[in-house]
Amino acid sequence: MNTWGNKIRLSIFGESHGPALGIVIDGLSPGIELDFNVIDFFIDRRRAGKNSFTSPRKEKDEYKILSGLKDGFTTGAPLCVIFENNNTISRDYGNLEYLLRPSHADYPAKIKFNGFNDFRGGGHFSGRISLALTFAGAIAKMLLKAKNIEIFSHIKKIKHIQDEVFSEQIDYDKLKKLEKMDLAFFNSELEEETKKFLEKVRENGDSVGGEIECICLNLPVGLGSPFFDSLESKIAHLAFSVPAVKGIEFGIGFKFAEKFGSEVNDGYYLVDKKIKTKTNNNGGILGGLSTSMPLVFSVVIKPTASIALEQKTVNVKEMKEEVLKINGRHDACIVPRVLPVIEAVAALVILDEIL
Repeated sequence: MNTWGNKIRLSIFGESHGPALGIVIDGLSPGIELDFNVIDFFIDRRRAGKNSFTSPRKEKDEYKILSGLKDGFTTGAPLCVIFENNNTISRDYGNLEYLLRPSHADYPAKIKFNGFNDFRGGGHFSGRISLALTFAGAIAKMLLKAKNIEIFSHIKKIKHIQDEVFSEQIDYDKLKKLEKMDLAFFNSELEEETKKFLEKVRENGDSVGGEIECICLNLPVGLGSPFFDSLESKIAHLAFSVPAVKGIEFGIGFKFAEKFGSEVNDGYYLVDKKIKTKTNNNGGILGGLSTSMPLVFSVVIKPTASIALEQKTVNVKEMKEEVLKINGRHDACIVPRVLPVIEAVAALVILDEIL
């Protein structure tokens, strides 16, 4: 199944090297005016080819809206959007039909789909498909902004390079600057160091992973449900739909394992008769419900699976072990490009809950 959502229903389609990829968004109210400048800016944040350490595959990422829009306003019908693939070099994958690429979906996909899956560029498992999710997220962020709900993200970590984390004291101006940075660090001094490091990684034919931290501001109290549809469950569900996401935590997450309750319980206090917490260790969610405190979560992004170094693999046609060297165009680090995708995940879940 390639469909997600309750009030907002998303259905994605396409492959990395197919004619196009796209998304059908169902459940949008009629009469919503789409700001294409906002959408274009958001999509451009995940585009490849802007730095030497990202994939040189330069797609324009231009989109065509096939239905659900008239004179710039949504009609209430399903909004169908496609992105054509114009810069594919499928010959790079000519020798990979029977060679399993380590850390790719090749092996389980080949078994599940009886060898009929499109493996070029990862096919339907490719991170390129997240472009469609980003488009939907741009619309969700627009609708939430009208309700004074805003979402931001930054690079929390790349390999050994560690940024500051979101604190209880939110600097809004600092958050807004993150959206326009190629490498979105709170500590801007890390940007040059990271560029040099990632360039060395690329020259070595390797890749690195990292962490992304996301924050959602001005949520109402009570979004979510207990147990199966908790706000954490829904965010985790959609976050793990993004290729390369391998872990998630809310608030201080796994650090809870090292603490006493007296150290991490978020004590309540009043501000102008509004209930707040002194700390936000739980990341703005209790019992699966939003608390009105900033919703904070982090995701772990694994290193890009395609690397230029020789790796051991299996030839499934001849059933023998071989050595694989992957050609093609790949990112030394995918983390900077995933930032808007994670923001899209948060926006879509919150919009689905609000509606």
